[in-house]
Amino acid sequence: MPHLDFSQPPFDVLSLAERQSIRKNTQIRYLAKNESLPAEELQCLYVVIKGQIEQSLDGDFVASYVGSNHADGLNNNDWFDSRRLPESLPKDNQLEHESTSIQPYQFRASEETLLLQVAGDAIDKISAQNHLVRQMLSDKLPERLKALRQRRHNKTLDPASYTNQQEVQQIMLQPVIDVHLLPVHIVDADDSLYEAARIMTKAGLKHVLVRPLHSLEGLNEVNSLNGSDSSQTAQYETGLLLGILTDTDICRAVSDKQDPATTLCQRYANFNLRTIKASDEIGDALLTMTRYRIHRLPVIDKSGDVVGVLGQSDMLAHIGNHSQLISIQIEQAQDLSSLDTAVELIGRYIRAQHHNGVKIGNISRMVQTLNAQVFTKLWQLIVPDEVMANTCLIVMGSEGRGEQIMRTDQDNALIIRDGYTHPDLAQFADTFNSHLATLGYPLCDGNIMMTNPMWRQPLEQFTAQIGLWFRNSDPMHGIYLSAILDAEYVCGDESLLTQVRQYLKLAHQQADPMFVRQFARAALQFGDVNQWWQKFVPLLGGKSASSDIDLKKAGIFPLVHGIRTLALENNVLDVPSTKARLKSLVQVDAMTQERADTLLEALEFFMAQRLSVALSTDDKHARQVDPTTLTALERDLLKECLAVVKSFKNQLRQHYQLEIA
Repeated sequence: MPHLDFSQPPFDVLSLAERQSIRKNTQIRYLAKNESLPAEELQCLYVVIKGQIEQSLDGDFVASYVGSNHADGLNNNDWFDSRRLPESLPKDNQLEHESTSIQPYQFRASEETLLLQVAGDAIDKISAQNHLVRQMLSDKLPERLKALRQRRHNKTLDPASYTNQQEVQQIMLQPVIDVHLLPVHIVDADDSLYEAARIMTKAGLKHVLVRPLHSLEGLNEVNSLNGSDSSQTAQYETGLLLGILTDTDICRAVSDKQDPATTLCQRYANFNLRTIKASDEIGDALLTMTRYRIHRLPVIDKSGDVVGVLGQSDMLAHIGNHSQLISIQIEQAQDLSSLDTAVELIGRYIRAQHHNGVKIGNISRMVQTLNAQVFTKLWQLIVPDEVMANTCLIVMGSEGRGEQIMRTDQDNALIIRDGYTHPDLAQFADTFNSHLATLGYPLCDGNIMMTNPMWRQPLEQFTAQIGLWFRNSDPMHGIYLSAILDAEYVCGDESLLTQVRQYLKLAHQQADPMFVRQFARAALQFGDVNQWWQKFVPLLGGKSASSDIDLKKAGIFPLVHGIRTLALENNVLDVPSTKARLKSLVQVDAMTQERADTLLEALEFFMAQRLSVALSTDDKHARQVDPTTLTALERDLLKECLAVVKSFKNQLRQHYQLEIA
């Protein structure tokens, strides 16, 4: 009699007692060809031992689950929880849908099939006491994806050591408040540098926060009413009003031959202070410090008060992350050779972070920051300062969105200040793109690079070109517009990109109201999910030569472009990343938080699969994944994420009243 394989998920995390319990509640179930599971048996978990089960919803093919007789390459038998309900289609804000009850999936044997049927109540009982099983069988896609990330860190998962592994893997997701924070000490802007130095020395700190002059009068009024002293109001200060003074600033004053006893803090303090919320993730803090090359971040609570200062050394000690060392290597590079060494370190960083189970979104955003520093350093090595001051270097596409992990291709442009010219700009652009190619960033096949004059223009001509893209129905113009919508600043005069984004809003407002509807069509141009999984179904006589799934066409592009389109419709044009767009769409009530979370998790799953392919094969484009090389858990999640894509495409189709199948 066939039996459960306790070396495979979701059963490999069971204790001995749990294995005995589940054995008692497992039986063989035979289905003849074209026979379906009756409604009363849709309360169990099934493992396909032999044969094939087709899952459908209202007659539409959803997925296929196969036994080991169909392909020798399968790691283990497919399994499915028949109790899992379909995701309901989110209601569109502009469309009214009648409320209908969610219909269950149907499961039919496409040939004679042998199943192991595990009673649902037995699964529920084990799930209640074993959070690992509960996570893998959760109705929530983010929970199951979390289980996959945790398993990737250690393929032979030991439940006894799981807690420690989980802690390591999730550390970048912890709130910054979990890190040891430096105490808050505040001086007034009209205090002397000597007083600030005295407070630093007494507290053992290298900084103090500074209350600006314009806030002192109002603060004194409050203090007089409350009978309190201004030096004791640190916990009531809003971080948005404060500046910072460091020991380096005081040293600068001394080198300027200023008298610390009479020189005011106002003169040397920095009031362009970056802060972070107490609820923000440690990964966000690391990105901010790395991107802006700062060492301290005041932490703000829900009330807007400063609850502490996050120091770089404390944070790095907490997470043991080495991205800052790569940043230093980039900063110190003096030539192409030394920059190449830093780029190689980025590749090692990606591999290590992925191996440790860090969320792909955290990896990609850090890689975006490090890549931007590489591009900035290279541009600095090529152009004189005057070119840097009068131009703005931007990246676009997945690099601009912070979603490119592998070095696939370049998408960059140069915005030039109106009226500024330099005879060697074209040569600078050619040198930049060719050097990036030497560093391992391939040239763009679509020629969306600054070597192309179309992507190296003065601001006025750049915006005029954007206006043309909104007015013309040429498909290439939609591609160009998608690129500029994803633009992110790298170096130079950032105000030039800001003006481009402002013009994007204006051009969109002046465009034909039907433009967004046509723009959305691209998200539906590739085959539906059904076609992808029908390609996967093994044919009699062996595996189909075309069973690979194109992760970009089937998953990444429909999600990215669909979300980009919704952002354009709702004038969310100041953020290029898919994550930030989803956040903004939730804020304008164009999408629920749960829906946004699910779409982001599905996108990051596809990104993680591409990275896995790139790291394990010679395919550096890593678009194709062979489902037969995946574990049953990974295949289950791939099917679920493709189902999310199908649901999202249906949502777009209804919202924009499109007829593309």
